[in-house]
Amino acid sequence: MSKPPLPHSEKTRAALIAAGLHLFSQLGYAGASTRAIAGRAETNVASIAYHFGSKEGLRTACAEEVARLIGEAVGQAGPQPVGPSQARAAIKSTLTRVAGFLLGDVAPPDAIGFMLRELSEGGPAADLVYARMIEPTHQRLCVLWAVATGLAEESEQVRLAVFALMGQLFYFRIAERIVRRRMRWQAYGPGEISKIIDTLTRGIESALAGG
Repeated sequence: MSKPPLPHSEKTRAALIAAGLHLFSQLGYAGASTRAIAGRAETNVASIAYHFGSKEGLRTACAEEVARLIGEAVGQAGPQPVGPSQARAAIKSTLTRVAGFLLGDVAPPDAIGFMLRELSEGGPAADLVYARMIEPTHQRLCVLWAVATGLAEESEQVRLAVFALMGQLFYFRIAERIVRRRMRWQAYGPGEISKIIDTLTRGIESALAGG
């Protein structure tokens, strides 16, 4: 069943967020003018102030939209695993969902670009992205890693191991063109993403075996 059309006001708001995600991701916050954003959304500049209060308010709304997409893609933490084998399975499941968000077509490319740009620039929206995705996903994986290895979940060793794991996923996204060129892949399709997950999973098993 198709969704009912949005009221005009909500449609304009959604168009501004989509335009903001695109231009903020391409040009950065400072480089994306309100005139360009309004033009891409096919509305007037005053509508930004009407819907969001300011350009900064639009930036926050874009971050909220990315957080919503992250929540839908990654989901909430499941029940606490009772043993190492369950923890390993849960790590792979979490990794697969995050990979689907970062590498697949779960989220619009502009949403991923916006998130990466905000994290690199360290703007206010970066705090929201960190709080909604980076920290909870990292904490979830730390808990699973601890169950799988018997190490303390907040130990430096575990936190760094999980960052190394997450960093590999971000690398496959940031360096997508390089990876696809070297692998002779036309795109990151389901098969390619599955191969990436399998490769990372083997690395996880090796790392977990070593503690």
